[in-house]
Amino acid sequence: MSTDGNITNPKAAAAPLGPEEILDQLRAISMRMDGLAPLTPAQRRALRGRLRTPDPILEASINVIDALDNVRLAVGQPVEEVRALQKENILWGAVEQELRAMLNGVSGANLVRRLRIDLIGAQAYSIGSQLARDPANAILLPHVEEIKRLKRSSRRRKAQAQATATPPPEQTAE
Repeated sequence: MSTDGNITNPKAAAAPLGPEEILDQLRAISMRMDGLAPLTPAQRRALRGRLRTPDPILEASINVIDALDNVRLAVGQPVEEVRALQKENILWGAVEQELRAMLNGVSGANLVRRLRIDLIGAQAYSIGSQLARDPANAILLPHVEEIKRLKRSSRRRKAQAQATATPPPEQTAE
C-alpha cells in the first residue's frame, strides 16, 4: 500500500528477491513459527488414517459442546477454545496451500533454469567439438575429450543400473 492511500500491487512495488534473501527470510519465519512438527512418512500416514470425521459432522460435534455445560465439562474444553483451534487449523491450511503453490512455482522455475543450462551446455559442447577440429583451436581438445569421457562413463553407469534393476529372464529347461 502506498502512503497516498492508493492500494498498489505489493509484488510490483517490491524488488525481486534472490535465492539467498529468500532462504534467509524463510529461515527467519521458520524460527518464529510455533508448533512446527516434522513427521516421518509413517507418522504422517498413521495420523491421516485416524482422520475420519467430515467437516460438517465435526462442526455439529463442536456445537454439542456449546449446547450443554455437562458436555463442556466432560470434554474439558470450552467451545471458544475449540473454535479458536478450528479457526487456527483453517488458517494454517491456507498457509500450507500457499507454501505448496510457492514450492510448485520454485520447482517449475528451477526445472526451466536447468533445462536452459542443459541447452547452453549442449550448444557449447557442439560448437567446441566443431572448433576443436581446427588445429588453431587445440586448446579445446582436452575439454571436448573430457566431456566425451564423462558421457561414456555416464552411459556405462546407466546401463549397469538398468541391468541390475531388471531381473534376469527366467530360463526354461528344454
